Amino acid sequence: MNRIFKISALALTLLLVLGTGLFAVEKAKYHIGIVTGTVSQSEDDLRGAEQLIKEYGSVKDGGMIQHITYPDDFMSQQETFISSVVSLADDPLMKAVIINQAIPGSAEAIKRVKAKRPDILCFAGEAHEDPLVIQSSGADLVVSNDFVSRGYTIVWAAKQLGAKTFVHISFPRHMSYETMSRRWAIMQEAAKDLGLKTAFETAPDPTSDVGMPGAQQFIMEKTPQWIQKYGKDTAFFCTNDGETEPLLRQLLAYGGIFVEADLPSPLMGYPGALGIDLSKEMGNFPAILKKVEAAVVAKGGAGRFGTWAFSYGYTLSAGIGQFAKNVIDGKAKKDSLKDLFIALGKYTPGAKWNGAYYTDNNTGVRAKNQVLVYMDTYIMGNPGKFLPTTAQKVPEKYYTLKPSK
Repeated sequence: MNRIFKISALALTLLLVLGTGLFAVEKAKYHIGIVTGTVSQSEDDLRGAEQLIKEYGSVKDGGMIQHITYPDDFMSQQETFISSVVSLADDPLMKAVIINQAIPGSAEAIKRVKAKRPDILCFAGEAHEDPLVIQSSGADLVVSNDFVSRGYTIVWAAKQLGAKTFVHISFPRHMSYETMSRRWAIMQEAAKDLGLKTAFETAPDPTSDVGMPGAQQFIMEKTPQWIQKYGKDTAFFCTNDGETEPLLRQLLAYGGIFVEADLPSPLMGYPGALGIDLSKEMGNFPAILKKVEAAVVAKGGAGRFGTWAFSYGYTLSAGIGQFAKNVIDGKAKKDSLKDLFIALGKYTPGAKWNGAYYTDNNTGVRAKNQVLVYMDTYIMGNPGKFLPTTAQKVPEKYYTLKPSK
């Protein structure tokens, strides 16, 4: 009887201890919020947030990461987007908020978060708003692709692949952004200097009434016509992520050259264009690149299609999340490029990065809270190769080149 009582008492004690949480996984001491697009708008960004959850747990399960998405039609639902970002500040354990991509309305959202909770660190990835707008929002750091250097290096890379013409595909909303209009101006000047012709083709805005399906169908129908018009030795560049997949599908079918996407990744457009399943390789970018490359070569695209070896959108979400954690933990400084590249490098082993703080081309003033970054371009082939884009000396004149009115 005594033995049975002792065993029952021990079991009861264990139940009480488990109930108090002493044997449970320790709950996160603080939270980090991350806001991304949906799978249809920017899958890579979302997958990067999922990687953070995989590493540090979701808030709902006692972990560190609170992930929310913004609407696909974000241009008509800015207030909804802003409110959802600001709601993250209602969590007393929230220590950092990340928006990737920082769509229009992000500057206002950050201002409101800072007004409500000045202690919260705010980071923006790939800002859609003009540099001076997002910089003045109170963001602790804005990380953008180096639209200045890449305006030159993408055209330089196109020439290395044998392109004679460079076609830029976009629409008025994107071209109203200083970053994209300035990059296009640099691309045109670089093409002139490097001996390439340029052309601009207008596509539908996926946030308009036609939606993403209508915009993608337009690209499907127009790309063969563009190839016939400009020739197969033409490099195409598209400013919209969702329109990249149909562009790649048709370039692989009809000819043409593709250096890299606006936000480069082996996941950006390639899986859908090639009809390949990468579910087994999810998160393993060397394996993803190998499978994508093999499919491109099988389609006859060797030496004519490129990407970054690691997803830019994925890396920004996961890398800025890691950077935020390092800053909160006192292991990094928010104004250290070295510390930022260490955090990004966690998700891009072996890849070379380059970057610098943004300099306004009107005033010459260097920003203290916006950095431009880029990676070497990988050209798929048999075997593939890296083009040394980060090692190229970008002529100084491009840094002060202004878009034509």
